[in-house]
Amino acid sequence: MAFDIDKYADTSERVHWEDLDFSAFDDRPLSPETLRSLHYMCDIEYHTVCYMRDMLTTPSHREDAVSTFMTMWNREEYWHGEALAAVLQRHGISVDFDALKSRRLKLGWRDKIAPVKQALLGNLVGADFVAVHMSWGAVNEWSATAAYRRLAKLEDHPALSPLLRRIGQQETRHVAFYTTQARARLEQSAAARTLTRFALSKAWGPVGSGVMPEAEVRHVMKHIFGSPEGMAEIRKIDEHVARLPGLEGLQVVTDAFRARGIYSDEVA
Repeated sequence: MAFDIDKYADTSERVHWEDLDFSAFDDRPLSPETLRSLHYMCDIEYHTVCYMRDMLTTPSHREDAVSTFMTMWNREEYWHGEALAAVLQRHGISVDFDALKSRRLKLGWRDKIAPVKQALLGNLVGADFVAVHMSWGAVNEWSATAAYRRLAKLEDHPALSPLLRRIGQQETRHVAFYTTQARARLEQSAAARTLTRFALSKAWGPVGSGVMPEAEVRHVMKHIFGSPEGMAEIRKIDEHVARLPGLEGLQVVTDAFRARGIYSDEVA
């Protein structure tokens, strides 16, 4: 089924939380572990603009549907960050934009060279690079959707859980776009299938890895996916990935989690 980009652009809106009773956090404050995970997720949502920056240097930005989607996607992810920041603020935790800027500065040359590297690679590969971008985005959005829904279920909180489900619902539209684009582009090009399979198997990591400290990546992924039920969600993501043309048999999420000591075949 084709993704209607015009309908998506017309109906894109910020996630709403004004109707949720945040006073519930006074009676049922979130645990330090959950607040730590939410802070991570908030930071990554706010970092979306940096991913957008890198994309603008690649062939992806020349695709009308892709550029339209990315504009709306960037806006929606920003509001996800705002919503999570409001929850953190209720617990006395301020999301400091100077701290976010500092985190980028700590990346040093890696952050500065990222758009240059993307530009060189993307323009060298050409149109097939867009297939990698769309497939990579699909894995990220499947992961984000699973994380929000999983945390909503774990907490079962009258204010937090409905908010996380709303964010997760918006993420499903992102999944739909990325997977529709990825499938079409992978079907059309053997080179795209080879390149995408190589890129995902060699370089994919959990959302936020490469930006956040590795200790934070491990904490969040173990907190949300470390149980048998969470590991089942990891396998479901890999099952989705394996249904894309040319990606049969890949277990990129399982492999990335296993490498970090999070996924265990014995527990799963």
